Amino acid sequence: MYDKQKAEKAVKFIEKLKHTKGKFYGKDFVLLPWEREVIEKLFGSIQADGYRQYRTIYVSTPKKQGKSEIAAALGLKCLLADGEMGGEVYCCAVDRDQATMVFDVAAEMVRQNKVLLNHCKINESRKRIIVHSTNSFFQVLSSESRTKHGLNPSCIIFDELHAQPNDKLWNVMTYDSQVTRTQPILFVITTAGNDKQSICYKQYSYAKKVQKGLIEDPHYLPIIYEATEEEDWNSQKVWEKANPSLGQTISIASIRASYDKAVEVPSEENLFRQYRLNQWVSQETRWIPMSVWLSQEEPVFEAQLLGQTCWSGLDLSSVSDITAYSLLFRDGKKIKTITRCFIPEETMIRKEREDHVPYSSWEKLGYIIKTRGNRIDYDMVKKWIFDDAKKFHIQRMGFDPWNSSQMVQDLMDEGIEMVEVRQGFKSLNPPTKEFEVLVMEGNFIHGNNPVLSNHFDNVTLEIDAAGNIKPSKGKSTQKIDALVANIIGLAVMDKEERSVYEDRGVATL
Repeated sequence: MYDKQKAEKAVKFIEKLKHTKGKFYGKDFVLLPWEREVIEKLFGSIQADGYRQYRTIYVSTPKKQGKSEIAAALGLKCLLADGEMGGEVYCCAVDRDQATMVFDVAAEMVRQNKVLLNHCKINESRKRIIVHSTNSFFQVLSSESRTKHGLNPSCIIFDELHAQPNDKLWNVMTYDSQVTRTQPILFVITTAGNDKQSICYKQYSYAKKVQKGLIEDPHYLPIIYEATEEEDWNSQKVWEKANPSLGQTISIASIRASYDKAVEVPSEENLFRQYRLNQWVSQETRWIPMSVWLSQEEPVFEAQLLGQTCWSGLDLSSVSDITAYSLLFRDGKKIKTITRCFIPEETMIRKEREDHVPYSSWEKLGYIIKTRGNRIDYDMVKKWIFDDAKKFHIQRMGFDPWNSSQMVQDLMDEGIEMVEVRQGFKSLNPPTKEFEVLVMEGNFIHGNNPVLSNHFDNVTLEIDAAGNIKPSKGKSTQKIDALVANIIGLAVMDKEERSVYEDRGVATL
């Protein structure tokens, strides 16, 4: 049922509060349309027993939408006007400083309201707001806190869930911690992150499924403002759609300034997409814009490459992960790649869930090859390489000696020249920079291989003090094997034009 009176009562309480920052300081907290939607749905949706329907509210928006203010207002509503004796409202965040942001807003809202100030005691040192008449409190709690067990929260606010380093605080606060409350609230308010293995991405994925009707959960309320993967991140209409507080807490001029910087500096693209469009990104620092990679749509036909000379790169994985090798063909200024990727058949579905990528669909389309059992079958990989060596003229194959095996010796015994390519800056800097130039100039022809595209989207750059670069996963657990195999291939590829200095060294006058 929808109880309009209860919804309006909650709105009325919040709109008696005052803003606490900047040009809005001291002004009435008039809820914006999206904020009003959150409050009305949460407090107005009622079950047959009279209690609230929604227990978990997942709200995701770009930054600068006023998330701290709505979270603080909600916390005060649950602390002071929710009919809960002994209420415990916790504001959780990655560290004390982040958690304190919402607390500071709530405390200032109390100070600006004489009625609330008469009922509350603000303890700044402990970051706690106390209501003695109901024996309730509003408390800061972070991942750094040592004691989190034994709590009995009536309301949990998780601020910027994407920043949580692991799921420990989440599990402690959500598992059995609210079972004694009749209508507890778990309020998550966050921006998208860049770690698709995180607790936040798990909640985001669940929220999207509830939103789409794929999962029926009447107690879960998802409210998400974002630019989807299919939408053009360069479009102002998309910016407007993703930012519900546009024109109030953030201006279109500010968003455009961030966009202009992202266009000029590739490393800023992901920051813009994450913080201004609320998109989940695969890297913290973008190397080459994904739009540049996807703009190259020239197909690669194996039949047209039969008998041609090529160079290869082999990235041997751990026994349960993806193994990949590349075949690189020169076509004028262009380099065409055939990239073979392998995954154990028995772990493919589990990996699909863990990595959030459609391995089974890619396998059906021929972009990934299943090997028998729950470990990479290196004999099967060798057979594919031997077959390719019969179809193409493989000049040499580069490999990472750190994870080499008997397989390398077997390939050498079959007459394939194997060259070590260590994974340090000295070995990888030249081919990585060459790869960058090829992609930026539209001369790396990948044929829209979705596995390679996914690994390209996951990769970030590692840079040393001398400015040398090499591919890296950064903090992510996402896969980049197919991309690395291609860079290893470039490392052993004959260059059409050699520098004079490579042959005679630097002349001294």
